[in-house]
Amino acid sequence: MNFTINVWRQSGPEAKGRIETYPVSGISDHMSFLEMIDVLNEQLINQDIEPVVFDHDCREGICGSCSMFINGEAHGPGRSITTCQLHMREFKDGETITIEPFRAKAFPIIKDLMVDRSSLDRIIQSGGFVSVNTAGKQPDANAIPIEKADADAAFDAATCIGCGACVATCKNASAMLFVGAKVSQFALLPQGKIEAEDRVLNMVNQMDLEGFGNCTNTGACEVECPKGISLETIARMNREFLSASLSSK
Repeated sequence: MNFTINVWRQSGPEAKGRIETYPVSGISDHMSFLEMIDVLNEQLINQDIEPVVFDHDCREGICGSCSMFINGEAHGPGRSITTCQLHMREFKDGETITIEPFRAKAFPIIKDLMVDRSSLDRIIQSGGFVSVNTAGKQPDANAIPIEKADADAAFDAATCIGCGACVATCKNASAMLFVGAKVSQFALLPQGKIEAEDRVLNMVNQMDLEGFGNCTNTGACEVECPKGISLETIARMNREFLSASLSSK
């Protein structure tokens, strides 16, 4: 298979970016999208052209670092998959493919397709965790009864991999699906109740400080999320935030 690749090139955070076009050939329909870029980069190197910089790690749909905007969609065509799980059989031979980085104020471009998503890390650091006092005798966590519906909902929320697709696809560059998922995974469990009020207040405040937009219930985030995180997590976060706001006054 042969393709024409329109790819965003930007030498650094302050540099002016541009779309450059390259042909790529010899692509198998069994290749993943990242393997296609590997082949493209080999061809560019052989032509003494600087390879395209992109982020990747596990290539198993777990880490979320392979974030790209492909033909106008976060992670490309297909649902419930990351870019590394996208295969070239989803495209037609001879097709033109446009690849851009995730674009948001809170995701500054580092180079080419690689963006800085450490803003999501700072949101987690502000409260997306459970503090555990390990001094003395502690009860076994498995000994605490949890209703199956709550456990299932917490697990579903915890599947969020923090890729940022929700931010990239939102017209407001909102991170509320991400924050909602991280708040929900603890709000539903007894271990997360102790710090619940501080957690949601701190995480929402940090989200605003990072420059993410607000949610206007478009629903694009849920559609493009590779893990299918539900909009219900945003509703739960809003309830938690309102309750915490009233309690803290």
